[in-house]
Amino acid sequence: MGFARACSVALVGVDGVVVEVQADLEPGVAAFTLVGLPDKTLVESRDRVRAAVVNSGAAWPQKKLTVGLSPASVPKSGAGFDLAVAAAVLGAAEVVDPGAIADLVLIGELGLDGRVRPVRGILPAVLAAAEAGYRQVVVPRQCAAEAALVPDVSVLGVRSLRQLIAVLTDGVVPEEEPGDPPGRPDPMLAGLLVPGACLGTGLAPGRPDGDGTDFPDLADVTGQHTARRALEVAAAGGHHLFLSGPPGAGKTMLAERLPWLLPPLTRQDSVEVTAVHSVAGILPPGEPLVSRPPYCAPHHSATMQSLVGGGTGVPRPGAVSLAHRGVLFLDEAAEFHSRALDALRQPLESGHVVIARAAGVVRLPARFLMVLAANPCPCGRHTLHGAGCECPPSVIRRYQARLSGPLLDRVDLRVEVEPVTRSDLLGRGGRGESTAVVADRVREARERAGARLAGTAWRLNSEVPGQELRTRWQPAPGALAQAERELERGLLTARGLDRVLRVAWTVADLRGRDRPEALDVAVALELRTGIARGAMSVPGAGT
Repeated sequence: MGFARACSVALVGVDGVVVEVQADLEPGVAAFTLVGLPDKTLVESRDRVRAAVVNSGAAWPQKKLTVGLSPASVPKSGAGFDLAVAAAVLGAAEVVDPGAIADLVLIGELGLDGRVRPVRGILPAVLAAAEAGYRQVVVPRQCAAEAALVPDVSVLGVRSLRQLIAVLTDGVVPEEEPGDPPGRPDPMLAGLLVPGACLGTGLAPGRPDGDGTDFPDLADVTGQHTARRALEVAAAGGHHLFLSGPPGAGKTMLAERLPWLLPPLTRQDSVEVTAVHSVAGILPPGEPLVSRPPYCAPHHSATMQSLVGGGTGVPRPGAVSLAHRGVLFLDEAAEFHSRALDALRQPLESGHVVIARAAGVVRLPARFLMVLAANPCPCGRHTLHGAGCECPPSVIRRYQARLSGPLLDRVDLRVEVEPVTRSDLLGRGGRGESTAVVADRVREARERAGARLAGTAWRLNSEVPGQELRTRWQPAPGALAQAERELERGLLTARGLDRVLRVAWTVADLRGRDRPEALDVAVALELRTGIARGAMSVPGAGT
């Protein structure tokens, strides 16, 4: 009788659970039994592992073989357990030393020829192994760079089961045959990408290097001075933004430039974002660490599950998680299903989303900056004088009511994007500030907020509770007088007053003030309610 064990990791959302893979050989009719709550893909690993072991030059044990995955109560899915199952079987058959694999975490899919194929979710799996105290992991060679992002973990990347056997037996590591000719995509990377998952998700287009022409520049937006200031305030404080205006006014152009106003991700944020993208299958090959804020722009036909996460079996990340620490842009927001939009209310408040399914409950990160863009009516010409809007008032009301009050109450900034004038379009008003200039002011404002919030659980003004802003960090005396009158008149809710105060702090940070004054609150009120009060026309009021 032979017994051996190895370890692998089961992913539940972006959290991992270390699974002990036990192999037991007993005399009897040759059979292969796999137990421990495996899914269909994992059950099929019996055939993959048997063929991979034989084609790697090792003998398959002709005994009764039982492989158990413990703990049995944790759902296990995917082909990432193949390498651990093969190692445990070889250890039980004494082809390799059972003691050499007892504390080894192995993750990877096996081809029938013994090659090790990459799988999704390597980074969160290795993070889970490190948190459980394991310090040695074996992963596919293509995923070694991603696994190496976890500190204090020794990573061994292998291309085949033959190489792993040679390493474990102190033999000569064979050189694998070269893959496809240079210039052709590596077919082994197919397991890392979900077909169609990259559409409307992932990183913002372009790169902020060179002369700045490789990424969308804010200077390309003509006119729209109020909207540009609102974009700057949104980036500096992490405030959600609603852009309303006719088609062609520049709403999409503004939203596409927002990610480049945000500072690069910190190391911790990069690891969080990379883990989500790895599980979702949209991590770009060759770029193991995401360093820029992501940008996700789903189509308005997206379902509630695609926005907040879900699907059959174990829930998978949705758009709100793919936009974690980045921007979620909902263009034509009024065309989205109302249930899908209202499902965003909980992650907008908490910064995470909890999804319950029969297969389990997962908690996914969802701290994103949301940008809504919508037309004023179905034809888009309602706010244009003399443009011939023929939409009946009842149709306009129903169209605008698709964005519910509770959802808009969670949006800090609401801006009416006016049509571009002829003088602005012809460049007579001069070229606006570039992305680099505005991004520097955003960075400085965030540094001021970070210094003020040091030692707390909050990092941005949009995250600070209103009670703290009213007691711990108070504005200048009398600065809130106008906002309090708006509250008494019913134009602001209690949540709205708190959000006005948060925006006022961001405006003060952009202007280099120690605390908000009456002008800062007036700017925040104008950006919150969309009612012009003359505050934005004051030089430097929005910056």
